Amino acid sequence: MNDLIIGTNQYMTVTRFNDTGYIVEINGVQAHLHQDEVDHDLNIDDRIKVFVYEDKRGKLIATPQLANVTTDSYNWAKVVEKIPNLGVFVDIGSTIEILVSKDDLPLFDIVWPEKSDKLYVKLDKDRKGRLLAKPATEGVIEDMREWAPDSMLNQNVTGFVYITNREGTAIITNEDYRGFIHYTERKEEPRLGEQVEGRVIAVKEDGTLNISLRPLKQYSQIEDAERIFEHLQMNDGVMPFTDKSDPEDIRATFQISKAAFKRALGKLMKEGKIKQENGMTYLSKTE
Repeated sequence: MNDLIIGTNQYMTVTRFNDTGYIVEINGVQAHLHQDEVDHDLNIDDRIKVFVYEDKRGKLIATPQLANVTTDSYNWAKVVEKIPNLGVFVDIGSTIEILVSKDDLPLFDIVWPEKSDKLYVKLDKDRKGRLLAKPATEGVIEDMREWAPDSMLNQNVTGFVYITNREGTAIITNEDYRGFIHYTERKEEPRLGEQVEGRVIAVKEDGTLNISLRPLKQYSQIEDAERIFEHLQMNDGVMPFTDKSDPEDIRATFQISKAAFKRALGKLMKEGKIKQENGMTYLSKTE
């Protein structure tokens, strides 16, 4: 029965007092409720709603500070601490913070959540019965998401990342729409749990969104040209890239598509800042 109430919000009945508070019970299972946790005296047979968990000694504890996330329900939880080689702790709204294990986080901790990022999680138990917070699966997201209307095209949206990898990033927007950001539409891989803002570039037939984190082309061209120009300055005014270079080599160095790279090169050449010769790009002598 203990396993059924740990990690849940429950109505429990006061059965007796002790030196530090109360013993509360449900279906024969007892937990300790500390006197400091309540703002008024309780009496025998009073019922009180509490969140139930085990302390480090395995003792069942009840607190009236209810959890927003339980073993029965998913919710957003703010990250409060990141611990290398262990995972991150999240605030579930109660008196204890719960670990999201490294086993449920990306392989590389550079994209682990940072403090104040948010994860959509539910409580679960490890093999030793300890509470963990488990991020939602794609199936859970599919069940909770809303259908995005066609009017979302070209609109700006904000959301939190729930999946991120080399292929792309999936987010849930503030409106509960599911959005996907292809790796070509981001300059760097966002963190899991990071809040991002982007522009809807497609509304798909299944009601999901394709989103870009890149600025509109006219603004992106300026930014990309500046990055290429700085790269040349830091490399003695020469680089082994031209408008004929391999797209993957371009993306690996500049994190932009070949089309964006060619637009930026065109801008720099039009301004007389660069020239291309023999498969190389050079700063013009005037620079």
